[in-house]
Amino acid sequence: MSSTSGMSTHAVSVNRVAATQWHAVEDDLTVGRGHTSRRPDGRMFLSIDAWHDTAFDRLAGTMLADLPRPLFTVVDEPDLDLTSGWERSGFTIRRREWECLVPTDPRVTGLGTAPPPSDVTIVPVGRAQEGPLRALDRVIRDEVEASIGWREMPAEVPPRPDGVAAMNPSEYAVAVRAGAYVGMVRVTTVARRPQCRRIGLIATRAGQQRRGIARALLAHVLGSLHRCGIETASADVNESNTAAVALIEGIGARRVNSNLELVLR
Repeated sequence: MSSTSGMSTHAVSVNRVAATQWHAVEDDLTVGRGHTSRRPDGRMFLSIDAWHDTAFDRLAGTMLADLPRPLFTVVDEPDLDLTSGWERSGFTIRRREWECLVPTDPRVTGLGTAPPPSDVTIVPVGRAQEGPLRALDRVIRDEVEASIGWREMPAEVPPRPDGVAAMNPSEYAVAVRAGAYVGMVRVTTVARRPQCRRIGLIATRAGQQRRGIARALLAHVLGSLHRCGIETASADVNESNTAAVALIEGIGARRVNSNLELVLR
């Protein structure tokens, strides 16, 4: 499909150049690109990079005419121009996610004296067994989906499509009780920033919550990072997840940025 705008100083044509890509052209120059991606949970996310508002609006209009709803997009909240563009197209804010910087020094976090419960042990990052780790991941995802829904988890923790079982034990520390994995924390390296680490997920089995396991897992991984000379880690938290916000901010994390997820229904 293609469309053309001649209603302003910009004469912009839009063409769908592939199943998931659209280009906006003005005077034989590409002045904008649109792209879609489908997440494993089935939701369609849009992105647009355009030189000016007319190109953005034409791309958005053409893409929305071509695609079934609901549709989603994610923007940096400080990017007011991009947010405004999506709102002109009918998108509304669905949720806000905070990016936080978390200190690793136990004297700052107060986690130096946060041992696990007496019947729980912590397996360090990289030493978990993939089979039990995969089983724990599946159970926790099912428990989250049955409660708040996995769509409310941070964007850095994507859902897994059916049949995808591979996990990387080098990214996880786990809590063990009576021989079973009951909690985990995922720690990854930030792309293009090898000295930065991201806390991508921290979760415990529903029946093991409120026992201090999450704090013990955080104490372990943050203490390990501190001993390696890494002063801060990053973490993303949905602002409506009050328990996660309280846990992160309770150890001295500070908010440095926020993302908005918008939806068009």
